Amino acid sequence: MSARQAVILAAGRGTRLGPLTADTPKPLLPLAGRPLLLHTLDALAAAGIETAVVVVGYLGDRILDALTAAPPPGIGLRFVRQERLEGTARAAALARPHLSPGPFLVTWGDVYLDPESYAALLGAASGSDGALLVNPVDDPWAGAAVYVDGAFRVTRIVEKPPRGTSATPWNNAGPAVLGAWLWPFVEALEPLPRGEYELPRALAAAVEAGRTIRAVPVAGAWFDIGTPESLEAARRYAEARRGGKVHP
Repeated sequence: MSARQAVILAAGRGTRLGPLTADTPKPLLPLAGRPLLLHTLDALAAAGIETAVVVVGYLGDRILDALTAAPPPGIGLRFVRQERLEGTARAAALARPHLSPGPFLVTWGDVYLDPESYAALLGAASGSDGALLVNPVDDPWAGAAVYVDGAFRVTRIVEKPPRGTSATPWNNAGPAVLGAWLWPFVEALEPLPRGEYELPRALAAAVEAGRTIRAVPVAGAWFDIGTPESLEAARRYAEARRGGKVHP
C-alpha cells in the first residue's frame, strides 16, 4: 500500500543561516518567489500525498499564518507544535496521533527536492518495510553513510562517520517512507550529548534489527538548506526550473 500521508519536520531554528532566520522560520525562506515549504507541499501533492502533519517550533506561528492564509491546493494540513526542540525523532513522534494506520512519508522542512524524488521514494516503498532517499557524495562524513546490498536494500547506516572511513558513496538525503514499526525504535533512543533524539538513529536501529528498507537515489536536484550558500544555490536552481531551463 502506497503512503498517502506525510510528516514535515519544520521546527528547527536554522542557526547557520544567521540573520536570514532571525525573523523568518527556515521553511518560509523564499525560492523562486514562493516559500520553501510551499514547494515541498506542491511536490508531495503531485506525488500522491493527500494529507500532511506539519511539526512547527521556532517561529511556528509564522508558518501557521502563512499556510492558513493561503492553503496549498490538493493536500490537507494539520499542525502540531514542538515546544521543546528535542530532535527530529521526538518531533516525528508528535505527529503520531494524527496519522492513520499504514505507511507515511517523512521529510524535512529545510530540504528542497524535485517532485520526481518523492514519487520515486513512494514507489520504491511498496513491498518493503520502507524506503530511504539517498544521494551520492565523495565522502558522507558530514551526514550519514548508507550501505546497500546488490538489490539496493539498506544494510547499515553510520551517522557522522570520520572523514575517509566510509566504503559507500551514499548519503542519507533525509526523506523516507516509514511505518508504525518505527515507533518502538524511537522510544528506545538515548539522547545525544546535546539532549536531542534523532530520527536517523532510530532508522539505523531498525535496519540493524532486520527491517527491509530500500535505498532510492535522488531524482534530479537535492538541496539541504542549512547555510546561506546552499540557500543561494537552491534559489538559482528553482529559478532555472521555473523558467524552463531545467527539465524533469
